[in-house]
Amino acid sequence: MAKKIVIGIDVGISTTKIVGIDENGMVISPIRIKATDPITSLYGAFGKYLHDNKIHLEEVEHVMLTGVGAAYIEENMYGLPTTKAEEFIADGLGARYESKLDKMIVVSMGTGTSLVVCDGDDIHHIGGIGIGGGTLAGLSRIMLKTDDIKQIASLAMEGDISKINLLIGDISAKPLPGLPMTATASLFSNAKANACREDIAIGLIYMVLQAIGSSTILSSLGTGIKDFVMIGNLTLLPQCRDVYPAMEKLYNVHFRIPKYSEFCTAIGAALAYKYRKGNNITPKYI
Repeated sequence: MAKKIVIGIDVGISTTKIVGIDENGMVISPIRIKATDPITSLYGAFGKYLHDNKIHLEEVEHVMLTGVGAAYIEENMYGLPTTKAEEFIADGLGARYESKLDKMIVVSMGTGTSLVVCDGDDIHHIGGIGIGGGTLAGLSRIMLKTDDIKQIASLAMEGDISKINLLIGDISAKPLPGLPMTATASLFSNAKANACREDIAIGLIYMVLQAIGSSTILSSLGTGIKDFVMIGNLTLLPQCRDVYPAMEKLYNVHFRIPKYSEFCTAIGAALAYKYRKGNNITPKYI
């Protein structure tokens, strides 16, 4: 009997992420494709995914679309049953699947950043900030003359954050209550007019990552939630390994980046179909 696979596709404006979930609930080789528009990106990703994984059309049970680019798609993909999944629900389902947590705030770090509470079967959007990968790319385009995130991250590896940010140790002779000397007092306050590209790069990355982290922590106040699952493209920045452990220690919280963090929304889209179909689980938000 032919295997049945549900395809989840997160359609961005220029980047599409695609993943398959087999009948056993296993994730199959997620990939991402960049293109000049969402239609090209979607069909290119779908064709490449089927080809690379030797999946035949008759083996695909259903296609689930999500993401801002999904609004451009009204037809069934290659004649296959095609449905749209609400993006914030997909964020929550994917993060829950990958983290194995039932209670968390999902932090979707895309062009901007959205925050989704996942508490058992209750998944809902609580807000977000207009700071994310788009902010980093735009400011880098102006200040570093490039918006290549890999190049920016590489430059930042050679940067010195103390030459950009003002730290508590710069303004106080001793630690303040709850704030170590290495904590950030003010972003970019120490920057000089002749700052090198490497220092600017690490300053921009730290600014975006810290703003996201601080917003997440503030959004959790009063909820009792201490676990934050980070998903989206920005989780791939190596500087996450420096910024978030420091914030964990400072605020007694946990920032978690799962294995397939970049693909969690696509995974969640596929899972949304499986949950709708039954699968012995009928969450109230479907």
